[in-house]
Amino acid sequence: MIAKAEDIRANGRPTRALDAIDRRILAALEADARLTYAEIGARAGLSAPAAHERVKQLRAAGVIAGTAARLDPVAVGKPFLAFVHVDADGWGKSRRMMTLQRFPEVEEMHSVAGDTCVILKVRTASARAMEEFLAQLYILPGVRGTKSYVVLSTYLERPVQAGVTAEWPEVPLPPD
Repeated sequence: MIAKAEDIRANGRPTRALDAIDRRILAALEADARLTYAEIGARAGLSAPAAHERVKQLRAAGVIAGTAARLDPVAVGKPFLAFVHVDADGWGKSRRMMTLQRFPEVEEMHSVAGDTCVILKVRTASARAMEEFLAQLYILPGVRGTKSYVVLSTYLERPVQAGVTAEWPEVPLPPD
């Protein structure tokens, strides 16, 4: 099913202001979503019932959008990762752009400013499978070109960090 262009998630602010306790709860859940409310409460300085209530409020406000398992790409047969920049004729928030969702290889899709329209995070079984995926992109009306960046090694891959705020902490640089 193709989502409506209006359903595209924009980068914006949450409707509920987050305090330090919320951020500790979110950090605990991000590290291990299987924690009990007692364990979450212990990490956030709350009782289990208070932690449960806070989590309910965070879910209701949309701050916690869902809970998912993180899969090992090699274990599920998709070790080949690439970022694909798609250049297209006037895609914007179009129905044509949203057809990219039908490809199970596409893990992320971002509308961007710059010399490309959309950046895709694509994971496949092999270079050959990536080539077949790219061939399917060129069939789509309006696609003018792509640039693919194959990932050789991943040094850091993590979800949104709840502890990060507008205040940047001093981070010591490693010695030369």
